[in-house]
Amino acid sequence: MMCSISPSQHFLCETGHFSTPPSSKNLLPLNTKKYHHHSFFFIFHFHFFFHIHQPQTKTKMSTHDSDNESGGGGELGLFSEPTDYYPPSPPPTTETYTTATGEIITLHLVGHSPLEAHHLWNGSRVISQLFESTPTTTVQNRTVCELGAGAGLPSLVASMLGASLVVCTDFPDPDLIATIQKNIDGCHLLPHDNDELNIVADGFVWGASPSTLLRHSPNGFDVLILADLLFRHSEHGNMIKTIRETLKRTREAKAYVVFCSYRPWLREKDLKFFDLCREDGFEVEQILEKKMDKKLFEEDPGDEEILKTVTGWVVSWPEKEWVA
Repeated sequence: MMCSISPSQHFLCETGHFSTPPSSKNLLPLNTKKYHHHSFFFIFHFHFFFHIHQPQTKTKMSTHDSDNESGGGGELGLFSEPTDYYPPSPPPTTETYTTATGEIITLHLVGHSPLEAHHLWNGSRVISQLFESTPTTTVQNRTVCELGAGAGLPSLVASMLGASLVVCTDFPDPDLIATIQKNIDGCHLLPHDNDELNIVADGFVWGASPSTLLRHSPNGFDVLILADLLFRHSEHGNMIKTIRETLKRTREAKAYVVFCSYRPWLREKDLKFFDLCREDGFEVEQILEKKMDKKLFEEDPGDEEILKTVTGWVVSWPEKEWVA
């Protein structure tokens, strides 16, 4: 059975915990924001290996994370279905973003992604607003790469603001990359140079060989964007590996890491990412904190103030690592 879930939710089955898989790890096609599962593959495995019999009412899912980290308790209720019944994936949806000048960007989202690519996350909105407010010091005339882009809003905004190159990436699932490309093709605000766009969509698995990314910018990128990825705790090491291998070793190069703790009881694990960055030799600085009007998922449990708060950080090279 397919269910649209937030990071605070997962499947609790009679055989144990079945979680949405980590965002960019060495898994075979399974869809994606963060990264795997063709729908049939996912549904088949859920029905075949995690057969559940529940009352014919749907109740709130237990509040656990995709990496099997618990917090809120409660049991999952699912519709009882014939074993040979495979419901269709939900249809694609759209969200909108209003720029500082009042222009509307329409974003297409995949209909369902076990790894949350079917949401437009608050971190994406906040980092886009930061770029708009400070284009000359963030993305203008810079090479930019977004990891785990989902709909790709920050990438579109960076392109719109005059980045020299933007590579918008997510797990190499055909539907997901096609959706990103659809958003690129449909954005009338993007600059054209002799009919050539400064933005491309590409598939990339965090922690994999950087050659896929470096073919677009052989010397690395001035800017990396990681928006609302940190709830994938098991992937922190792979994210940092990709930062190390693709961020230019210059004074100006920055990885922007913007996130909300959608499971407040695991906020310390979210923040552990920055401890790992420091251990890996990077400098870390918090640059923003923004309180949203409301939390993204209204039914999510936990501290409401944390659920509404987005923070932004910069990860950069120390001076001793700069290459002229």
